[in-house]
This record gives sequence, C-alpha cells and structure tokens, in this order.
Amino acid sequence: MRKALPLALAALACARTPAHPVATSAVPDRPAPASGAAGAPLAYPGERHLRNVRQLTFGGDNAEAYFSFDGRWLVFQSTRDGHGCDQEYVMRTDGSEVRQVSRDAGRTTCGYFLPGDRRLLYAATEGPQCPPRPDMSQGYVWPLYHYQIVVANADGSDPRPLSPAPGYNAEATVSDDGWIVFTSTRDGDLDLYKMRLDGSGLTRLTDALGYDGGAFFSRDGKRIVWRASRPSTPQEEGAYRELLEAGMVRPTIPLEIWTMDADGGNKRQVTKLGVASFAPYFLPDGKRIIFSSNLKDPKGRNFDLYLVNDDGTGLEQVTTFEGFDGFPMFSPDGKQLVFASNRNGSRPHETNVFIADWVE
Repeated sequence: MRKALPLALAALACARTPAHPVATSAVPDRPAPASGAAGAPLAYPGERHLRNVRQLTFGGDNAEAYFSFDGRWLVFQSTRDGHGCDQEYVMRTDGSEVRQVSRDAGRTTCGYFLPGDRRLLYAATEGPQCPPRPDMSQGYVWPLYHYQIVVANADGSDPRPLSPAPGYNAEATVSDDGWIVFTSTRDGDLDLYKMRLDGSGLTRLTDALGYDGGAFFSRDGKRIVWRASRPSTPQEEGAYRELLEAGMVRPTIPLEIWTMDADGGNKRQVTKLGVASFAPYFLPDGKRIIFSSNLKDPKGRNFDLYLVNDDGTGLEQVTTFEGFDGFPMFSPDGKQLVFASNRNGSRPHETNVFIADWVE
C-alpha cells in the first residue's frame, strides 16, 4: 500500500505532504479557459452530473477550495510564490483575484470562511519555517504537526489563535449557525470537537480509538458527516497508539464515511467499502453525501467522487477521470460543485482546483 499510495493518501488528511514550490508566473491570476490548457479534457465520459467544467488554478499543488457563505469567493491552500509548503489563498469563483491570506506562518491548512465572510480561519504551525518532513522509515506516515486554529480578517490581517491546545488542531469547518467542528489531539486521540466562533462551548464529539477527521455540517447545521478509521485488532491498536505517541498517524485502509447529530449523538457508519473513502460533504437535500474514494483502485492513486444516500444505499460514481478527484463542496445555492483534481495537469499528479455546474 505505501508504495502505491503515498501521494493519493497524503491528500486524505486536510494537511498534505510538501509539494515543490512553483514560481508566481506559473500560477497566473486569470480566469480559467473553456478547455484544457494542457490539451487534456476537463470533463470525461460518464460525468453526467458535471456540466461546464472550468479549471481555476494552473500549476503547483492546490486543493481544499471551499466556498464563502455568499458563494462569491473560494479559500484554498497552495504551494506557490516560492513557499516550500502550503499557504492559504482566496480567489473569486472564476479563478481571478488570487491573493494570499495566511501570514507566512510555517505550514497552513484547512481554510474556511466564517458566516458573514468578513473573517476566515485556518490551521497554522508556529514560526515562519516549514516544519520538517516526516521520517518514512516506518513506511508511509502522516505527521501530526503542531497546528493551532487561527482566525483572521478576510484579507488575512489580525490573525489570532482560537482555543489553542498542545498538539494537532486542524481540519476546521463552520456551520451556517455559527459552530466550528475540528479535529484535535487535545485529549490524547484524533477526535472531533465543536465550539462556537469565539471558542466557547467546546464539546468533544467522538471518543472511539482511531482517526476521526474531515468533518462538515449539513446545511441546516443539525448533522455532521466525517471520515473515520478504527484499529480492528490488538496489533493494529498497538501500532496506532505507538505512532500517535510519536506524533504520527498512518492513513490506513479502510477509511469509512460516518454521520452523527451535531451534538455527537446517533453515530452511524454510512459506507462499508473497505477502501480509502474521505472528504464527505452533504448534498443540499441533506439526504445524500458526496465523497472521494479509491473504490475501483484500492491499491492505487485513482480516486473518484461518489454519491451515496445517508443510509449507505444508492452508491453512484460521479467522476471517471483515472487520477485523483477529491475535496468536493457545493456552492451555497447548490448549483455548483468545486473539487480538486489531477486532470489536465502540466506534470504528473499535479493538483488543481476545478468548478462545475451541478446537474441532477
């Protein structure tokens, strides 16, 4: 697994392994063309739910683009402008007016707007330097960098830590009614927590041993969808605890999709695919979930987007590109889907941000 999946599984977590920086000129601030600039198609046969696919970023490593609450902007993470690791950027939904909003704070990840779009949050490591890459002598592992969640103005000014705690605090997303859900090791495991926009009302939502992350609220704020992995044998449990103590986690298969009520009750496993499934997001109807999975390529890099009913029935493939498609999110009006993909890359495994009209 670790020989075939290092790049793809790096994208399963909100934070990703470092990518090669690209010059500013390689990532122009311009609207996307109607067709693939590198000669490859932007849409593929069978992608019937996607119409008018447009590419918004060009070159480098770009991912996790999430809509502002008014649907006019996207916040995303990228390696560009000479940075050796991810910084947070915003752009309009046509790919124009790209600007950096993180303040060169080491490595950053998981940007998200707050209601009203005057502020945003992201997770950042301490100091201006990129943290060291993990020791891969134990196979493919993901480092649990000491991230703190930062809230700043939408232009990046006045960044301030929110509910700081030792260890890993990241993967934060926000509900329309003002709750933040995020992953933290503050109680010794990778669990989900929620809190108000000012850090009050901190509540632990998960307590089963294993990795819980990548959570999103439903549109009405009443439910949460997330990805989880659970050690299933004493040997797996011991290996998980040993890595966690060393500040690492192995993004093991299977990763499955789960849902729960916003207060942590009524936890239900949605998928039982036995592969790496992640990046779930509720459809506007609140009854279906879109997510990314390597279902057709369990030991490889081919991740597609899928739809599934929240009871686990009705699995349907959405994308058919033979490469990475992930991090889907619907616009506030439900008419557009933004996602990250390797399609039309200028080099192998390059990841860019795409947007498409959604067709039921």
